[in-house]
Amino acid sequence: MITEITPQEYLEWEEKEPIKYEYIDGQVFAMTGGSIPHNDIAVNLTTTLKNHLHGKGCKVSMVDAKVGVSSSGPFYYPDVMVTCNKQDRPATKIIYHPCLIVEVLSPGTEAIDRGKKFQNYRRIYTLKEYVLIDVQQIMVEYFRLNQNGIWELDNYGEKDEVNLTSVELSFPIEILYEDVI
Repeated sequence: MITEITPQEYLEWEEKEPIKYEYIDGQVFAMTGGSIPHNDIAVNLTTTLKNHLHGKGCKVSMVDAKVGVSSSGPFYYPDVMVTCNKQDRPATKIIYHPCLIVEVLSPGTEAIDRGKKFQNYRRIYTLKEYVLIDVQQIMVEYFRLNQNGIWELDNYGEKDEVNLTSVELSFPIEILYEDVI
C-alpha cells in the first residue's frame, strides 16, 4: 500500500537519503541516472550559460539543484535551470523562481518531461522558457511564454541558432552536442 507524505515530511526525509527523489502529489520517485551523452549535453549548456551570465546576478544550476513549483510541491530536479531572482540567491536547498528550465530527454522520462512535469512547471510564475533537448538527434524544442501568457513552441535543428530570450543568449545548436553526436 502506498501512503502519501506531506511536503515537509518529504523534505526532511529526502535530506537523509543517499539518492535524490522527486515529489509529486504526495508521492516520492527515485531519480534515475542518465547516460553519458545526456550528461555531456547538460554540461555543455551549463558551461555556455555560466560563461554568459557571469557577473549578471543569475544562478545557473544543474542536476543536483531542486526546483519547487510551490512550497507544497511538486519538487523536481531539472537537468539545467537559471534563476535571476534575488529571492533565490541565498538558496541552499530549493530554487523557487527560475526563469529557464531545461530537460535533456531520456527514453524513460520523455513522456513525463513533456506532460505532467511541463504542466506543473507552467505554474511557476517566473518561468519564461522551457527547453527540451533531444539526446539522439540534433533537435531542441523551445517553449516560450509570450506577452499574452500563452506558451509558444519553436523547434531548432542542425545549423540553427538557439535563442534563449530570458537570459539574452544566442548560440549555435552544435555547442549543445559537442563531443556527443
